[in-house]
Amino acid sequence: MSAPEPTAQPEDPWVAEFLVHLATDRGASAYTHRNYAEALHEFRDWHTAERHAQPDWRALQRDDFRSFLRHLSRRDLSRATIHLTFSALRTFYKFLIRREHVAASPIRSLALPKPERRLPKFVTVAQAKTLLETPLRDWERECRSAEQPPDKALFLRDAALLETIYSCGLRISEVCGLRVGDLNQAERLVRVLGKGKKEREVPIGQPALHAIAQYWNALPRAPQTDDPIFRAQTGSEEPVSPAQVQLRLKRYLVAAGLDPRLTPHKLRHSFATHLLDHGADLRSVQELLGHRNLSTTQIYTHVTTERLKAAYDAAHPRA
Repeated sequence: MSAPEPTAQPEDPWVAEFLVHLATDRGASAYTHRNYAEALHEFRDWHTAERHAQPDWRALQRDDFRSFLRHLSRRDLSRATIHLTFSALRTFYKFLIRREHVAASPIRSLALPKPERRLPKFVTVAQAKTLLETPLRDWERECRSAEQPPDKALFLRDAALLETIYSCGLRISEVCGLRVGDLNQAERLVRVLGKGKKEREVPIGQPALHAIAQYWNALPRAPQTDDPIFRAQTGSEEPVSPAQVQLRLKRYLVAAGLDPRLTPHKLRHSFATHLLDHGADLRSVQELLGHRNLSTTQIYTHVTTERLKAAYDAAHPRA
């Protein structure tokens, strides 16, 4: 006889309220929303198994979270994953305090293991150039081998989208959310809605503007102000999705002979690294990326410093 299915846990009303707040008031990405939901549900499941009751957020003590931290550490999770889990819990408690559900957070000063310093991965300037040229080369290759020519507008879209990510340093959610009215072609600026619904304006390069114009010229009708800049399909009114972008990018990485594990976010890393390599100041890069804290941007200085040290060690006769 098979084991009974585990009983589904009822949704905690405060957790449900928080997740709605994340999506509607804070404008969290689907990625952040999913990760925070998973973290809170993981704590709930652990607490239910260990304490034989769902968590009462008003009664929890720091020792409860220390025990949960030990549980996560025994699972051999990365420190980054542990920090993400506790970031979700801390943000949840800040929300509960603002809503006056609880008086204080029991994990406000809980010490966590120091996170590993992982340097961002990026492509070189030459690799970026190759990647950005690949969509149209891929279309030409398909035209030679296919009985019917593929939809050129899709390849033009992909070329313009990759150009825009690299030109502006955008997150994948930001580029997918762009509307025609966000683009000021005369001033060469793009209005971007970033994390927490925070707006910023960033410059956009001429190659990206040219690629967008080529894409729009291939559409069946001229795009209107409220239309997405990048559509899911040529005749669609829906914006391209992050999953579509990731799938198409993998295709072009393979075609370009680059690592297929690279993500759209690596183009954002490359944007920041190449700016710093060519003399941009850290504060400007912070504003362009939409980072709230300068410390988040400072990781890119480690990348450029490590590259300088490697070049020195390789070239200096007395290194």
